[in-house]
Amino acid sequence: MIDLRHHGDSEVGGGLIDFAVNVRTGTPPAWLAERIRASVADLAAYPDPSAARAAVAARHGRAVGEVLLTAGAAEAFVLLARVVAPRRAVVVHPQFTEPEAALRAAGHAVERVVLGGDFALDPSAVPDDADLVMLGNPTNPTSVLHPAEAVAALARPGRLVVVDEAFMDCVPGEPASLAGRLPAGVAVIRSLTKTWGLAGLRAGYVLAEPGLIGRLAEAQPLWAVSTPALAAIEACCAPDAVAEADAWAAAMGAERDRLAAALTGRGLHVVPRPAASFLCVRLPDALGVRALLRQRGYAVRRGDTFPGLGPDWLRIAVRDAAAHDGLLKALADLGV
Repeated sequence: MIDLRHHGDSEVGGGLIDFAVNVRTGTPPAWLAERIRASVADLAAYPDPSAARAAVAARHGRAVGEVLLTAGAAEAFVLLARVVAPRRAVVVHPQFTEPEAALRAAGHAVERVVLGGDFALDPSAVPDDADLVMLGNPTNPTSVLHPAEAVAALARPGRLVVVDEAFMDCVPGEPASLAGRLPAGVAVIRSLTKTWGLAGLRAGYVLAEPGLIGRLAEAQPLWAVSTPALAAIEACCAPDAVAEADAWAAAMGAERDRLAAALTGRGLHVVPRPAASFLCVRLPDALGVRALLRQRGYAVRRGDTFPGLGPDWLRIAVRDAAAHDGLLKALADLGV
């Protein structure tokens, strides 16, 4: 049985160089850390989400009533699982496993649509009568970016399509995002964890039509998002921060593509056209290679806990050039 609760953070520790967790290194930046520190002065008061909610709405050109702030994307999945009552729930894999885990924990039956080949989305693969469809874009762990038109094509009357865009800010300009257009029947989940280094703070949000937002808010505990997280959300949605993230995405993409080319040049299969801050790589005895890399001080993410992958897959987070060179040398020492 696949362990849907296995995540990259369980792969690290013990002084290992981290290629397993998809959080940008060197973050949060100093200006953001200072904003978060300053918010501590307000901890005696209950959190007020109004400014952060307005900032998210302005960031995506949405109405405030279309925004719900959450304690990371993971809380959003749990809230959705609590309020929806699907007759036929479908999760498109490979993808982040928490959406399926949340649905199952809430007592829902889940069907899997497993993409083949290079993991491109085929809307026709989803059963016509599915009334809940969940997928990632760009997708963890494959790093595939689905065209906005392909994702939007999943929407239809009587169906809720939930799109996990936690890594969309890895894509300069976010051309495939549905956050700004939000077709009818589509909910978008975003996270600030990855790009801004806020995994320990828990900061995310849902964009959806006001009726669904209201139902999710009723299921959410009071004051679920802390004052420091609200300060971070507001700050990261400001135009200057969005521009900074876009510049980082361009630089990260160039280094990601260099690493992908180096791995491909060694005969490894890297899922083509990666768009996020990680690569999905297939190689013989990947689990054995992972274990040997750990002995050499490197942690990479096993792929066999993602439905649709298996023991010959690894996920490798994008770091800087020096870290990549070290990893490539360690692989060479192993004959890879």
